[in-house]
This record gives sequence, C-alpha cells and structure tokens, in this order.
Amino acid sequence: MPAAAGGDNIWGQTVCVTGADDPKNDHLKELEGAKERLTLHKVDLLHLPSIQPVFRGCHGVFHTASPVTDNPEEMLEPAVNGAKNVIVAAAEAQVRRVVFTSSIGTVYMDPNTSRDVLVDESCWSDLEYCKNTKNWYCYGKTVAEKTAWDVAKEKGVDLVVVNPVLVLGPLLQSTINASTVHILKYLTGSAKTYVNATQAYVDVRDVALAHALVYETPSVSGRYICAESSLHRGELVEILAKYFPEYPLPTKRLQLRMPYKDYGRCSDEKNPRVKPYIFSNKKLKDLGFEFTPVKQCLYETVKNLQEKGHLPVPTKEEEEDSI
Repeated sequence: MPAAAGGDNIWGQTVCVTGADDPKNDHLKELEGAKERLTLHKVDLLHLPSIQPVFRGCHGVFHTASPVTDNPEEMLEPAVNGAKNVIVAAAEAQVRRVVFTSSIGTVYMDPNTSRDVLVDESCWSDLEYCKNTKNWYCYGKTVAEKTAWDVAKEKGVDLVVVNPVLVLGPLLQSTINASTVHILKYLTGSAKTYVNATQAYVDVRDVALAHALVYETPSVSGRYICAESSLHRGELVEILAKYFPEYPLPTKRLQLRMPYKDYGRCSDEKNPRVKPYIFSNKKLKDLGFEFTPVKQCLYETVKNLQEKGHLPVPTKEEEEDSI
C-alpha cells in the first residue's frame, strides 16, 4: 500500500496487490474504487528482486499469501522463504508496519494443549508434533511465522501477526475455496456422517477488518487470535439444518426420516463429544472489535453459495424425491 501523508488510516488509499495478475483474481478489479486505487503486480515470493520494486514507496504491507496444503514440498519453501523475503523487502522499503496473516494452526497444535484451559497468543504449536503427525500445513505456517518474527527483529521491522481460525463467509471470487468445502459437503449430502471433532470459526469480513485494525492502531504489538467461537460438527450441522432444512444434512431429524440409511450419525458413536478448544479473542476485543456471530456467518455463507450457483436450491419436488 503506497504511502500517504494523512497518517495511518488505510481507507481510500491506493492498494498494490502482488501475485494477483491471474484471471482467477479478476474479481478484485470489480471492487468499489478499484479502477482508481488498485494496482495488480506479478511477483515471485521466492525471488526477492521481484518484490522489492513493488514495495518501494509503500506505507504498509499485508502479507496474506500462503499455500494451503499438507504436501511438504509445496508448503514449506513458499511459506517460509516467502515470509522471509517479504520482511526483508519491507525493511528495505522502510514501510511503517507489516501485518502478517498466520494461522491458528501455529498456536494450538501440541499434544499438551488442554481443551479446558484458555489458549491465547502466548501458545505455540509443537513442531515435532506437527512433523510426526504429518500436519505440514501447521508445520509450515509455524516455521514461517517464527521466521517472520526473527527477520523482523533483525531488520527492525514493525511486525504484527493475525492468527485466524477457519474462515467462512461470502465469497468474492467465483471459485470454491478449501474453507467453504468444510460446510458444502454437508449441504450437498456428500458427507453422510460427521466426525467427532470441533472447529473454531470466524467471518472473512471480520478477518479483513482485524487486519486493518491492527495496522491502523499504533499501540498494537505481537499476535492477535481472530476467532468468534467454536462448534462441534454436530452443532454445525444442526445450525445449518435449522436455517436450511431443504438440504440433506446429517442430523438426527434426517436419521429419523431415513433410519435404513447411514445418515445423521457421528462417525464416532463410542466416545462422548470432544470439547472445543477455548481460544482467546480478548486482544482484539480490547481494541473494541466486534465479531460477527457464527450463526449469522453460516447463514450468509450458504446464501452466498446459492446466489453464486455453487449450491442449487432444491425444489419441493426434488426434496421429496430425495427422501
């Protein structure tokens, strides 16, 4: 984001987006004010000289890019070296602040993390545990964040980190992302059972606003967990079924209607429901941040999927035929 004379407020300023010249990102050009204040640049995060000229004159940098994969070859180098190069280029450009998008996966992936104790920004994932469980996404994100902190300290860069949980909400782009598949599989009926697991959620619009807030607030420092609340998968499908009963969600209601089918069941019926992790969002709330309630987020996510044609709206006849 190029420097402006009017302080640290980012609204109305020119935004430079790197790595976004691909046609799949054409939706960015349709955003309000894009013609006047948005420029797209092709860079290779693994090639420092391609980043440096784009950062010159920038007031701040938001580093959001990262692979989402458990393939170590595809995850580690882009995440870790990309983060390093961004911090180095930001230091050379003398930007005011870098906001780095990390993940809740850098916080709680540790066999000793208790579900009865508050998990806050002081917690870090255990790299050996991530490696042993082949969770290369969390491993890569953790190494990348630690690398960013180390390089920022060495180079004197003002770094702030946002650690979002699973992000849902309305899509801007035309394609489905990995987070949306998390609920889409239940709505389409491709997932006929749900696992005995929990997940924390946050609305994508809240994640964007949190990035802007920690950039604009001079007093902030460190890491900021961005999480609204956690749900068991059973709670998730019940909420979706309440708002959208026309879909074949794996709930008890559907199980009663189709007892001869393997619908509406938890895949682990021997053990009690696992407890959710208790993630602290106090640091953001202390800045006056208000989160979108998870039920509202889920409702608006599904409506958006319908509007974009990713989720057909069943007719009454189709609903009856599926039973």
